[in-house]
Amino acid sequence: MRKVEVISVNLGRRSYPIHIGERVSRIGKVIKELGLGKKILVITNNKVFHYYGETIKRDLEKRGYSVNIVKVPIGEKYKSINQAIGLYEKCVNCKLERNSTILALGGGVINDLAGFVAATYLRGINFIAVPTTLLAQVDASIGGKVGVDLPQAKNLVGSFYQPRAVLIDPEVLKTLPSREMRTGMSEIVKYGIIRDKSLFEYLEKNLERIKKLETNALQRVIVESVRIKAKIVSQDEREEKGEREILNFGHTIGHSIEAAEGYQGCRHGEAISIGMLKATEIAVAMHFCSPRLLLRMGELLKRMRLPTKPLIKSGVDEGKIYKSLFLDKKKKGGKLRFILPRRLGDVFICENVPFHLIRKVLQGGDK
Repeated sequence: MRKVEVISVNLGRRSYPIHIGERVSRIGKVIKELGLGKKILVITNNKVFHYYGETIKRDLEKRGYSVNIVKVPIGEKYKSINQAIGLYEKCVNCKLERNSTILALGGGVINDLAGFVAATYLRGINFIAVPTTLLAQVDASIGGKVGVDLPQAKNLVGSFYQPRAVLIDPEVLKTLPSREMRTGMSEIVKYGIIRDKSLFEYLEKNLERIKKLETNALQRVIVESVRIKAKIVSQDEREEKGEREILNFGHTIGHSIEAAEGYQGCRHGEAISIGMLKATEIAVAMHFCSPRLLLRMGELLKRMRLPTKPLIKSGVDEGKIYKSLFLDKKKKGGKLRFILPRRLGDVFICENVPFHLIRKVLQGGDK
């Protein structure tokens, strides 16, 4: 019998459970326990549908649900307003009602796009997340940040809209390409740096087990990552108290790389890998943390085969990066806000990073 852990995101009447270790084929049971309406629109893509679409459809229909499935193209560039409009039309054609449900079956793009449609159609209908990538399991599916990209920058249009439940099945990760697994690992490294020194050390010692998808090791790092994010979201749902902002470690520069490349170069986790290193270089240069932390991070990310190379020499348009930086949602009062580390498990918000230093680390050599 596989072990299932349930972690709650505690937000009063918007609280919801995250089922970790539950099989995707049991999503109907999870939805039935919530007492949701009988109409469900599953938003997915061809690749994910091939593995899990029919299984989920059969389970839901067996439990009396009316199920429609829509597939969207694969890629960050499809997390767009135009794609959302097409999904609204599908909602109309399926006659979805206020008590109907949109189920996101896929990675971060599917989660954000489906969640955005759920948040805005009929001013909000039920949303269920079944993430099928490591990145979505430990990050995108938790916390209610949903939205779409604009050409100028990532996630400029969106909302805070919590799911009714999240089902995380680590077994689905066995169908993932190795690159997708690596991109998810960058977010787990992030959790270790911002909040949990022991998680970072566990990654250093057990990385080979995780790479081999050993069940116990993989579930442990997923559970610990989810627990950290769930607690932070419970304390600061809408990023108003500063607590949730620490989840943006590596994202200020990382999102700018993605936008500069038109969302067709680095994957999200790859960009965040570079962003975390560059933020830590800034922290070292400003004497906030030890160079030793930068070395340990760099070594772990290299072992994960995540990028650590300098940006400008990698062919990324420098001007586009700076433009995206100053469109970043984390900016306040015209100032960029960086999350910088002091030590493992301890980060803070910094608003006074000199622009010449930002430019220097972006143009600097490999560390």
